[in-house]
Amino acid sequence: MPPRKKATRRKKAAPASVGLTPAETGNAAGAELDRLAEQVAADGGAVVGRYSDPFGGTPLLVAALPVDRVEPTPYQRDASDAHVKRLMGVIETIGRFLDPIVAVREDGQYVTPNGNHRLQALKKLGVKTVVALLVPEADVAFKILALNTEKAHNPFARALATMKGMSDRPEGSFAFEFEQPPFLTLGTCYEARPRLSGGAYQSILRRVDAFLDEPMTRAVKERDRRGRKILKLDDAVSAAVEKLKARGLTSPYLKPFVVSRVNYTRFSKATTFDFDEALDKIIAAAARFNVDRVKQEDVARAGGGPPDEE
Repeated sequence: MPPRKKATRRKKAAPASVGLTPAETGNAAGAELDRLAEQVAADGGAVVGRYSDPFGGTPLLVAALPVDRVEPTPYQRDASDAHVKRLMGVIETIGRFLDPIVAVREDGQYVTPNGNHRLQALKKLGVKTVVALLVPEADVAFKILALNTEKAHNPFARALATMKGMSDRPEGSFAFEFEQPPFLTLGTCYEARPRLSGGAYQSILRRVDAFLDEPMTRAVKERDRRGRKILKLDDAVSAAVEKLKARGLTSPYLKPFVVSRVNYTRFSKATTFDFDEALDKIIAAAARFNVDRVKQEDVARAGGGPPDEE
C-alpha cells in the first residue's frame, strides 16, 4: 500500500471568479458538437439547444430523445419500484418533467449514468420523449459514477471488465470513479452477505488495501478473492462476539471492539502491508481471541458504553 498522501487544504475561491459569464455560456460550437447534433436528428431526436458548461466550458447539447432509445448504464443498481412510482406521481401531479437526465451516445444508442429512475418513470407513463443533457464525451458516464450517491462499485467494475477498451486498463486508472479500494473489496462482501457490518473492517482495509495494477479482467477476480478473506475474518470476529455475549456483554459495539483488539496494523508505523500476510495474521488473532480477559469497562472505554439494562 503506498504511503498516504498529505491532505491539502482547498484554497477558497473568490466569489464569482470561476468559469464563464452568462453570455459566454451561449457560445458552444465546434465540429464534434455539430456531428453529435446531426446524429441526434438521424436517431429521431431533436436538439433543443446548445451551451457551454459554466464551470469548465465543456460544450453540451440539450436534446429531446426518443425514450425507447435510452437505457441506463449496465453497472447501476436496479431501479426501486417505490421510487419510480413516486416519480410517476410527481410528474402526473405537476404535469411536467422538469429534471433532464444526463446521457451519452454509444453505438447508435443513448445511455444515462444517473437518470434510471426518471427514465423508468417516463417509460411506465408511456411518454414518447425524454429531455437530456447530452455530453459529447462518452467516458463522462464513468466520471459521473463518482458523483452518483447510488453507485454500485462492483457491478460497475464487472461491466468495465467486459468493455472493449476498458477491460485491459488497470484498476488503478479508475481511482477517481471508485474513490477508495476498500469499497471494491467490501462490495463483494455485501453481495455475498448483505447484512455484513462492513464498517467494522474499514480500519483494517484502509491500511492494507490498495488499487490494483492488474487489468480489470483480473482485478475483479482478485477483489472477489479478497472479499472472501474478509468474510473469513468476519466469521472469526462474529464467533468471538457470540462468546462475549454468552458472558453477559451485550453492547452493540462488540464487533468493532474485537476488530480493534486484533487489528495489529493500527499500532504499526509501517506504511505498506502485504494484504494476505496482514489478513492472515488478523484472522488468526481473531480465532484465538481470549474472551475471558475482557471486562465490561474495556468495552465502555472503547466507546460502546454500558450494555442496556434489562
